[in-house]
Amino acid sequence: MLELTMAAVSAAEAGATAGMLMADAPSAPGAVLRVGRDKSLCRLSTPDDWLFVSRVHLEFSCAQDGTWHLTWLRGSLPEPSSEVRLTIGEYAHPVAYGGTVPLPRGGSGEVVIHDRAAPRSVNVGFYHEV
Repeated sequence: MLELTMAAVSAAEAGATAGMLMADAPSAPGAVLRVGRDKSLCRLSTPDDWLFVSRVHLEFSCAQDGTWHLTWLRGSLPEPSSEVRLTIGEYAHPVAYGGTVPLPRGGSGEVVIHDRAAPRSVNVGFYHEV
């Protein structure tokens, strides 16, 4: 099972944990969890006016072998208005626009979507329970 928690944080709310959203999915081939502005497509959705987040921004998908992968889906713009960083333990790695990275089996970490134009972020914690 993959468990996600999400908090949308602006500069005025830095350090606040109120308003966290949660979603989970079994580690079954084809299982998908999405993060973005479109509430009809995403289990975790951000504020509608946070345009640095695409309608469907991140996709967590389960492969045939039960491992999970994170994809930063390409939006309608050739260049994104955000940056995505994956942190596992002490190591933070940028995720390429349109890129896919594996998540550690049985591990946890955080994916952060940073607005390039304002002090706002979307923080998505993950935990893969085996």
